[in-house]
Amino acid sequence: MVDISFFLRGFIIGFSIAAPVGPIGVLCIRRTLAGGCTSGFVSGLGAATADAVYGCIAGFGLTVISDFLVSQQVWFRVAGGVFLCCLGFKTFLSVPAEKAASAGRSGLLSVYGSTFFLTLANPMTIISFAAIFAGLGLAGTNGNYMPAGVLVLGVFAGSTIWWLILSCSTGVFRAKFNHNGLQWINRISGTVITGFGLLALLSLLK
Repeated sequence: MVDISFFLRGFIIGFSIAAPVGPIGVLCIRRTLAGGCTSGFVSGLGAATADAVYGCIAGFGLTVISDFLVSQQVWFRVAGGVFLCCLGFKTFLSVPAEKAASAGRSGLLSVYGSTFFLTLANPMTIISFAAIFAGLGLAGTNGNYMPAGVLVLGVFAGSTIWWLILSCSTGVFRAKFNHNGLQWINRISGTVITGFGLLALLSLLK
């Protein structure tokens, strides 16, 4: 029988890593204001899935994959930085809709895929997971894959709950913004997202 503490510890880890507001958080907030809670939540779900992928790599002790990701981090940062800059510029220029649109399947797949890619484009996340798992004595789980699987499930659940809270709480305030207010949200969000992209690219110069 699997110790439920593995799930609880994974939940706390996933929630804690997702909670700090970075480019994905800004994007989730902006998409919630523009397209409603579903669009914002699905955006966050892409990030939660990527967190679970990195959690798998750390939890199952897949050092070959983690070493490869870290060794290629320059290219990941370039791709992620360029993508963020383009996304920020597009967000800055976008015209807000008068009301939240119901996103179709292709639209939801697009918002999911973009945040999934952006989160994967930061391979240093694997370092965070590996360090936390090792510090708590969870890394590798001695070849017993069941506890590792439960741990990763907890990571996914914790991250997902954070994005659900963020998108739903943001959605409550959408009705309070008029067209001009949403336009300023787009401009501010676009500027912040572009800033994150430029910081990612500038970090390569160090």
